[in-house]
Amino acid sequence: MIRNVAVFCASATGANPAYRAAAEELGRALATRNIALIYGGSNVGLMKAVAEAALTAGGRVIGVIPEVLVDLEVAHHGITELHVTSTMHTRKALIGEKADAFIALPGGFGTFEELFEVLAWHTLKIHAKPILLLNINGFYDKLLIFLDHCVAEGMLKPKSRELLLVADSVEQALTQLSGVAT
Repeated sequence: MIRNVAVFCASATGANPAYRAAAEELGRALATRNIALIYGGSNVGLMKAVAEAALTAGGRVIGVIPEVLVDLEVAHHGITELHVTSTMHTRKALIGEKADAFIALPGGFGTFEELFEVLAWHTLKIHAKPILLLNINGFYDKLLIFLDHCVAEGMLKPKSRELLLVADSVEQALTQLSGVAT
C-alpha cells in the first residue's frame, strides 16, 4: 500500500499553465486518497503548487530541504512537517527513505537528477519502489524517445527501461501506482 509519494518537480511554474494545473490536481488527488506528499520543501514554482493544493485538500505534506535553500528563504514553513538537512545528498536520501513511490512532474536539472537517481537506485536493488513520469502535455516525449534510443544502442537494458512508468494524466498515474503498490 502506498502511503507516501515523493513528487519531483520544478521550482518554476513553466511556460504552460497545464504544468501548474497538473501539480495542483496531483496535490489534491494525493490528499483525497490519504496519501502524504513528500517533496523538496520549497515555497516556489510547481513545488509550491503541489504542496498548497494538498494542504488545501486536507492532506499531509512533508518537505525536505537543505539548509542552503532555507537560508535563501524558499522553505515552505506552512506545511505539516519540514525537515532541514545539511546537504542535497542527505535531502535525497531522506526523501527516498520516506517515500513508497516516486512521481516526476515537469521540471529541470534538479527534477531530472532526482528521477534518474531513484531509477539508478532501483536497478542497483537499493529499493523496489515504483517510479512514474507524469508526462503532462508531452513534456517528456523526447526524453522517452531518448531512453528508447539508449535501449536500441545497448546502453540501457530493456528491463531497466521498463522500470519507468509513464502516465499522461494524474488519474492514470495514480491508477498505475495503485496497481504496482510496494
